[in-house]
Amino acid sequence: MPSVNRNMTTLEWVMLVTLSVLWGGSFFFTGVAVKELPPFTIVVLRVGLAALILNIVIRTIGLRIPGDKRVWIAFFGMGLLNNAIPFPLIVWGQSHIASGLASILNATTPLSTVIVAHFLTQDEKMTGNRLVGVLIGLVGVVVMIGPEVLTGLGTNVLAQLAVLGAALSYAFAGVYGRRFKQMGVAPMVTATGQVTASTIILIPVAVLFEQPWQLPMPSLPAWGALIGIAALSTALAYILYFRILATAGATNLLLVTFLIPISAIILGSAVLGERLDPKHFLGMALIGLGLAAIDGRLIKLLRQKKQVPPEAYQGQDI
Repeated sequence: MPSVNRNMTTLEWVMLVTLSVLWGGSFFFTGVAVKELPPFTIVVLRVGLAALILNIVIRTIGLRIPGDKRVWIAFFGMGLLNNAIPFPLIVWGQSHIASGLASILNATTPLSTVIVAHFLTQDEKMTGNRLVGVLIGLVGVVVMIGPEVLTGLGTNVLAQLAVLGAALSYAFAGVYGRRFKQMGVAPMVTATGQVTASTIILIPVAVLFEQPWQLPMPSLPAWGALIGIAALSTALAYILYFRILATAGATNLLLVTFLIPISAIILGSAVLGERLDPKHFLGMALIGLGLAAIDGRLIKLLRQKKQVPPEAYQGQDI
């Protein structure tokens, strides 16, 4: 199997930023839907509508989901690690701790991925600049959201462990999802199979805990939010997710967790008129610095400049 890219291309960075906007925008859609629907019902409708959309799209363009049992086992494994396990953990965790603290704990995903990928892959080993970049980025998330949310770090330990468990599950999902490239499954087909499997897994959970058939019919704005979160923040987002994963690897892909708070804050400012404080700009700068360290090209360029031999400057005016 060819090695994944260690440094992302410009196209991969563009896709990663786009993915962060799609997932950052999911907070807007969820904010509308949660006023009328309980969490597990939203999650099931999110993945269920996305599965419907993606199944229609792949059939329209002539693609098919493989009937191979081995591929479907992988779809269910990915659905568990990427949706069925982390979604309920985050929902339960956020019901007991502040959303800002939950966001910071969730932003440990890249750090978890660096560790998981180091032990479970051959071509995504931990490097010094990668680890330093992840830590800088994590500090940037804390600064941006506000260090004051860390005051609750010692309480509700189980809820915090739940969100950390979700971040770890995302890390394993990123590494686990690499197998679809080996199986020859296209990113769009992988996205379709994963959300289809996730829907099958999560329907019994919603039925058991929330009995959605007893709920009143959602309003048009709520349906609009559900379609938005399904079509944009799930269907399109997972196409990008598996496309980046196939070429850039799990560690690079899950840097999106650092970018999501930036996207959410910028969208809040542009759409809702929310004010940007100095801490937001400082946090964004730290995240940018961390991403530059992880990418490695800036550090390599600086090292090359330092290593220019003195004779290269002979005959030049200084």
